Amino acid sequence: MAASHAPRIRVGPAGWSYTDWHGIVYPAHRPPGFHEASYLAQYFDTIEINTSFYSPPRVDLVRRWVERVEANPEFKFTVKLWRRFTHDRDAGRDEERTFKQSLEPLAAAGRLGALLLQFPWSFKNTPADREYLGGVCMQFMEYPRVLEVRHSSWNTPEAYQMLADLGVGFCNIDQPVIGWSLGPSARATSPVGYVRLHGRNYENWFSEEAHPAERYDYLYSLDELEPWAARIRDVARQADVTYVIANNHFEGKAVANALELKSLLSGEKVQVPETLAARYPELAQVRAPEPAGSELRQTDFAFEASPRGVKPRSS
Repeated sequence: MAASHAPRIRVGPAGWSYTDWHGIVYPAHRPPGFHEASYLAQYFDTIEINTSFYSPPRVDLVRRWVERVEANPEFKFTVKLWRRFTHDRDAGRDEERTFKQSLEPLAAAGRLGALLLQFPWSFKNTPADREYLGGVCMQFMEYPRVLEVRHSSWNTPEAYQMLADLGVGFCNIDQPVIGWSLGPSARATSPVGYVRLHGRNYENWFSEEAHPAERYDYLYSLDELEPWAARIRDVARQADVTYVIANNHFEGKAVANALELKSLLSGEKVQVPETLAARYPELAQVRAPEPAGSELRQTDFAFEASPRGVKPRSS
């Protein structure tokens, strides 16, 4: 399929609330009212909400997230579907209703870019799993939906056609390719293109002993990102809007690589937080000079802090 107009690419990280980002992505001494989403919205036009994988976020909290990015009119969130639908597969109508209520503030504000249906590696292209997938896609048909699968059995023309028929986008992923793992691709099956970069930590990807954060402890080099920049451009030519999410979140590596991808895709240097530039000197290759008045960047988009913290993101 071809894009109906000039394509738009939005790049950003998966999640924003990680203790190991303090002093790396965010300033070590944060002013009153500082909020991570507001800060990141200065550098990116999207963030993937991952707390929704664990449970539907409170509606009042989602409304505050919308407020915290209002200074960036181009900004849109993407949202990961509750694991009750994708992993546990025991959700009923009550769970569907509750989850949709949590999405309402984003949808009403025009800030919902896509709903990501991320299934585990064990979800394979079988008749039973295809039937289940079709049901979930229909349950959430009022939203722009994107499917992420990780097993290579889905890499068939019939599977891609099924997604196109359902109006569901396909998530192109970078992950450690082991056995039947799905490899890199550049496909769009709906007007919404999607790319997720998980890192290439082969040692800990399937390890049951490793801490979850260790799976995503991987910093891409520019040489590794350049082929993905080419794939992203290819996806964008097929879609109206493409979301590019860096998920290698450990110690802010996702933010560093997302900024590098922004630079590669635009051909221009980008603004980089001072603390992040100090941690990852590689960013000097893509970093633009700080604009005048940059000392205000920490507070320009601050809002009242949330009374509740945000749980770490999912896989």
